Amino acid sequence: MICGPALGGLIYAVSPVLIGLACLIFFASSITLVSLVRARAPAPSREPPTLASVLAGFHYIRSRRRLLGVITLDLFVVILGGATALLPVYARDILAVGPIGLGLLRSAPAVGALITSLVLARHPIERHIGRNMFAVVGIFGVATIVFGLSTSFPLSLLALVVLGASDAISIVIRFSLVQIETPDEKRGRVSAINYLFVGSSNTLGEFESGLVAAWLGAIPSVVIGGVGSLLVAAVWMMLFPDLRRIDRYEPADREQMRA
Repeated sequence: MICGPALGGLIYAVSPVLIGLACLIFFASSITLVSLVRARAPAPSREPPTLASVLAGFHYIRSRRRLLGVITLDLFVVILGGATALLPVYARDILAVGPIGLGLLRSAPAVGALITSLVLARHPIERHIGRNMFAVVGIFGVATIVFGLSTSFPLSLLALVVLGASDAISIVIRFSLVQIETPDEKRGRVSAINYLFVGSSNTLGEFESGLVAAWLGAIPSVVIGGVGSLLVAAVWMMLFPDLRRIDRYEPADREQMRA
C-alpha cells in the first residue's frame, strides 16, 4: 500500500503496458497459491442457513443504538470522503506532477496509516473513546478540504498523510467497538454486515466523487465531501449521544454498571 503506488507511478512513466503485465503476474500467482491451500481439520458442523439467521445480524444492529451509530457513521463518512478517486485528476490537471507524483499521492494515506498504527501499538487509545472517534472524523474532513483546495504538492501530500492517519485511528476505534458491542453468537454475522458496509461505502464513495466532479469539477467534489464528513459527524453526535459519551472499550451494560 505504501511502496506499490509509488513504484507503479515510476513503472507507468516507463511503460503503461508493464503495469498491466505486473498486475496480471501477481494476481495469477496469488490465485494459484491460494488455490493450493488445503484445510487439514474437518469443517465444523453448522446449522443450515435460513433467512432468519441471515437477517439476525441486521435486527441486532438495529436494536443496539451504539452499534448502529458506529456502523452508519463509517458508511456515510466514507461515501462522502472519496477524494482518493480523483487523485489522477489532481496529479495531471491541478498539481501537474505526472505519474510518479500520482504514485506518491496514492502512497501518502498509507504512510499516515502505517505511522499511526505503529504509534497506536505502543500508545493505544484507552479513554474518551467516543470523543476521540468524532474528533478524528472531524480531522479527516478538514484534511479532505485542505487537499481539495491545495495547489501545492507538498501540502497535498501532507494533507493525505493526515487523512490516512485520522482514518486509521477511526478504523481502530470503530472496529473495536463493533467487536466489543456484539455477543459471541452474533459476532460473525454483525462483522460480515460491517465489512459489507465498509466495502460498499468505499466503492460508492468513489462513484459519488466522480459523479460530483463530472457535474461541478474535481475541487468542488473533494471540498463538498470534506464538508459533508464534518456535517455527518455533527449530526451523528446529536442522533447518537451515547456514542459520544463512550469512555472505555466496554459493552454498554458494563459501562453503565461502572458509572
